[in-house]
Amino acid sequence: MRIIASLTLFLFAMPLAADTTTYRVLFAGDDTGHLIVNTAENRIAIDFDYKQNGRGPTIAEEITLDDRGYPVDWTITGTTTFGSSVDEHFRVEGNTARWQDATGPGQTAIDGATRFYVDQNGSAYSLALLARALLADDDGRIEVLPGGNASIRRRSTMSFDGPDGQLEITAYEISGLSYNPALVMLDQHGRFFATASPRFSMVRQGYESADKALRDTAEALSTERFVEIQANVAHSYDEPVRIRNVRVFDPLTLGLTEPKDVVIYGNRIASVQAANSPMPGGEVIIEGDGGALVPGMYEMHGHLGQGNALLNVAAGVTSVRDMGNENDVLEQLVRRIDAGTIAGPRITRSCFIEGESEFSAATGETVATLEEALALVRWCGSRDFHQVKLYNSMKPEWAEALVAEAHRLGMRVAGHVPAFSTANAMIEAGFDEITHANQLMLGWVLEDGEDTRTLFRFTAMKRFPALDLNGEDVQYTISRMVERNVAHDPTVAIHEHGLTAVDGEPAPIARDVIDHLPTNEQRSLKQELFGTDSPEERAEYVAAFEFILDLLGRLHDEGVMLLPGTDLGGSFAYHRELELFETIGLSPAEVLRRASYDMAKYLGQAEDLGSIEKGKFADFFLVPGDPTESLKELRRIRMVVSDGVVYFPSEIYPSFGIRPLVEPPQVTGPATESSATARR
Repeated sequence: MRIIASLTLFLFAMPLAADTTTYRVLFAGDDTGHLIVNTAENRIAIDFDYKQNGRGPTIAEEITLDDRGYPVDWTITGTTTFGSSVDEHFRVEGNTARWQDATGPGQTAIDGATRFYVDQNGSAYSLALLARALLADDDGRIEVLPGGNASIRRRSTMSFDGPDGQLEITAYEISGLSYNPALVMLDQHGRFFATASPRFSMVRQGYESADKALRDTAEALSTERFVEIQANVAHSYDEPVRIRNVRVFDPLTLGLTEPKDVVIYGNRIASVQAANSPMPGGEVIIEGDGGALVPGMYEMHGHLGQGNALLNVAAGVTSVRDMGNENDVLEQLVRRIDAGTIAGPRITRSCFIEGESEFSAATGETVATLEEALALVRWCGSRDFHQVKLYNSMKPEWAEALVAEAHRLGMRVAGHVPAFSTANAMIEAGFDEITHANQLMLGWVLEDGEDTRTLFRFTAMKRFPALDLNGEDVQYTISRMVERNVAHDPTVAIHEHGLTAVDGEPAPIARDVIDHLPTNEQRSLKQELFGTDSPEERAEYVAAFEFILDLLGRLHDEGVMLLPGTDLGGSFAYHRELELFETIGLSPAEVLRRASYDMAKYLGQAEDLGSIEKGKFADFFLVPGDPTESLKELRRIRMVVSDGVVYFPSEIYPSFGIRPLVEPPQVTGPATESSATARR
């Protein structure tokens, strides 16, 4: 069925007039950059540049379109968000399409059947071009290059006033390329108007006042999508549920029990019985087949959104410590999860406070004075925040007062090391936790005046290999952390990704699952994060990562509490984080305890979570083998129970374009399912 036939006929009948259109890039309402689009007949030139939190892409594009509006010549140059070089190009010559992106070269015979090329590192303007192509297709679905299919769905309409008059805007979702649909808004003439997410928008200049409405629309459409998914994948039973014949991981003994039956009722564990115990009638039976039942895990460095909430649950992550978010966006997310409207982990919130500077992060709240910062600490202290997180542009001299106020209100304090200060100074000021391995270590290598609010906080890590692990500076910091019981959230996986990933090779965080992922997710995981100019520079980064692992091993040996968190969205990256914890000296069983019981205890939640015991919340997952022998079992999760609701990853993953990794267990007995209801 043709989608909006009259509009699409008009779109592709009209020539591209010579003009220039500017779009503004807004993060949480703050203007951070631009997208400038110059069109002349069938040629488009693009200038895309924004900077947020000291980083952002700088991209130039030249595109030539054929009569159908399909790209036939496309070059993309510049740098990515973290400074990696971009030199991407695509060209159609006769019946052959050739391209080069960060993953390497490719080509295919198209035999007259034109296929749309999906860029890897271009601007969001390409969404408008793809949307136009999809709208012109009979069924709104086309094959794309380098592979896969894209489809389009009309979602909502709205109108906005501005310098071009009142525009009628239609929002479309493009699916099939990544985990979640891309949102693109076109005006009544088929021209690109905006794209948006709950925290970000890129909107035509002169219509910036539409920002909040666009972000609200993005959030509403995302919610609608995840409500639909929840209705299909969440199994909430009125009857008791017996998971039969499983070996339960005991975090205190660091082993698996003899075969057990675990019975849940509602959102609590009703009993843990010997396998093959007498069973009353009226139970739902889930066959464990001798697999291991493991307590739900904690992602301790998340920035959670609807897009990754369910993927974390599918990965066995039933609790997330959110380390910084828009307060109203996160508040609404928590309410939807708690009400059972959508799926997601339990959320422990951090109060993100950033100082005011040209490099300020748009996450959380920005303050200009100590009085404003103290007022925000008090605001968070009267709400459900576990801790305060201070960030890069915070004035170091404020730290002691802010820490004292947070502690007075019963909150812990974690964070980055403010620019022009050191981890040692923040430890003396009373920080309970230092966030990110580079933030902990940069003070050992920085010169006076060097600014860590920029990408320099990443590139300076090349200096780490020159450090002596037994040197006075390093040992002093370790000793102060031990004496003051300061924890560390190193986010090891993101450091591995940034320092060791190279173009064209699967990144370590995805090697075991990459073939199961959608096309664009695979491409992004075959691209370096931090750019380098030579093999020698990459070797310096790799050596820096090896130093980080050595230092973390020393911290672990000295008794510093290391917290597993990714800053990469969790899910599959979290599994890699845990493998890296094994690399620094924990056994697989100790890693599982750290990810579950230790983190529940650290957050003061061990009374209800962290182990599989009668009376505790039903948060756990099932794997077929023995995860105390190999953490690779975590990638074979057959079932997750989160707050008593049963999920099967094999049912969840297709909604994200992921090919399932393992089959679900057999379910028998009464199957009276009720809607997931609020129980927390």
